[in-house]
Amino acid sequence: MEDVATLLGIGFLLGFKHALEPDHVIAVSTMVGKHKSTLKSSFLGLFWGIGHTLTLLVVFLLLSVMDTRIPGSWEMTFEIIVGLMLIYLGFSSFSASKSYKVRKDKGSENHLILKSMFIGQIHGLAGSAAMTLLLVSMVTTFSDSLVYIGLFGIGTILGMLVFTVILSIPYRISSGKYKMNHFLHTAASVISITYGVWYIYAIAG
Repeated sequence: MEDVATLLGIGFLLGFKHALEPDHVIAVSTMVGKHKSTLKSSFLGLFWGIGHTLTLLVVFLLLSVMDTRIPGSWEMTFEIIVGLMLIYLGFSSFSASKSYKVRKDKGSENHLILKSMFIGQIHGLAGSAAMTLLLVSMVTTFSDSLVYIGLFGIGTILGMLVFTVILSIPYRISSGKYKMNHFLHTAASVISITYGVWYIYAIAG
């Protein structure tokens, strides 16, 4: 019982650490500055984590029912999709930074939240193969696997939530200062595009 409790605790810590992996934080970084409010920016991290966790859970349940694993070719495809998404987010953010204005309408805010959740789902899909292998090798029962994914998910949600709150601070400070704000958006865009290209090269090469 103690070993299981320890493993589940590790799941939470790994989830927190997992949220802060470069491809995750870079993707969310392209959107955080589109709100003046730290609270509203934090919702992006919250829903990224929810999307990520839901995908891991759904994929695990499907693989458990079908008693199979994700083929290596599929896993590589998912990873390449992440790279392409980073490139797209970079160009999208760069285009928006040219005519920067803070989104104020409710529809735009909802769009950003759904977009962040979708990004989390893509990242969850890319990481589902590794998570499944981890559960098969370390957790013996189906119920423990579900609890592990749940705690891992809570860790990722909290980790990304903390990150978005911290990242929103420089954007809030630069509010009303066009040049500084434009620089932050441009930097996030360039980093996202560059990392996306490198990510695809590392996976496919």
